[in-house]
Amino acid sequence: MLAQPILMSSQSKRPSGRGARSADRPVSLSADPLRFASAYHAPVMAAEVVHRLVTEKGGLYVDGTLGGGGHSEALLQALSTEGRVIGIDQDSEAIAAAEARLADAVESGCFRTLQGNFADIERLLTNAGLGAADGILLDLGISSHQIDEASRGFAFSVDGPLDMRMNADAGETAADLIARLDVQSLTNILRAYGEEPRAWPIANAIKDARALTTTGELADVIRSAVPTKEEVKSLARVFQALRIAVNDEMDVLERALEAALAVLRPGGRLAVISYHSLEDRRAKHFLRFGNMEGKAEKDFYGNLITPWNLITRKPITATPEETQANPRSRSARLRISEKLAPPLSDHPR
Repeated sequence: MLAQPILMSSQSKRPSGRGARSADRPVSLSADPLRFASAYHAPVMAAEVVHRLVTEKGGLYVDGTLGGGGHSEALLQALSTEGRVIGIDQDSEAIAAAEARLADAVESGCFRTLQGNFADIERLLTNAGLGAADGILLDLGISSHQIDEASRGFAFSVDGPLDMRMNADAGETAADLIARLDVQSLTNILRAYGEEPRAWPIANAIKDARALTTTGELADVIRSAVPTKEEVKSLARVFQALRIAVNDEMDVLERALEAALAVLRPGGRLAVISYHSLEDRRAKHFLRFGNMEGKAEKDFYGNLITPWNLITRKPITATPEETQANPRSRSARLRISEKLAPPLSDHPR
């Protein structure tokens, strides 16, 4: 069970001493937005993440969605020799790519990987004998490698097995999911996770088709059910909805946010990069109010009760230079909050 966060007034004082954080000590990185890109993946807003996340150069930082290791490399370059980065990913291909890329850091002990779901970050760190983190990054997008690799089945632009699993070694594939669901259940998924206005006719067309086994077959069925001018948008929405359902992404995200709060030390920061409104809404609410519903709880004096101090009042977006160099960064939204210290009344006497 995840530890329950301690809610405290937003008027609580920040921690002092080693735990004190300040955005007045920025980390300077190259202006090149693709500095940390690799053939595996181009990390989004690496400079912006490090600038606002790293406040203890000798601290422990967790890259909860490792991917190709780009954000981890940026973090390592910003830390001192005492600093450590832990990379978590459920994809064995991502683990292998990051360890090869950061082999020197692995050998020196500055970088370590843990294979698992980022929703289990508390258990993974505990089992690894690691203490509280100074900063955590959750980049919710799928990697360029996963999109471009036809065998992973994430993209409608290339034909491959209808898979879509983040962990290619376990779980139900998109083909299995489609075969198992009835029309109404499939419609509900397309509406809830893809916000697809033509969910019902698309779901009907999918279920009327013969057993679908490839992304190309699914894409053809979707095209047959929507007007030509809406094809690309519907393809993107349906593939997103199925990917979210296959990987249970919304539930996993909520668990990950709560777990991240539990493992951060007071003054530690959580950075979340989201790519669509479903993710961003949950991140926005949690990083402000400490809950997914966006419910503002106040104390007797009208002060907001929250475990967070917002670092970013509005989401940070990629620069025009980055969006031009990496079009996949256009929809990215970065939000960061700092964990407040519990009020004095919550400290043991």
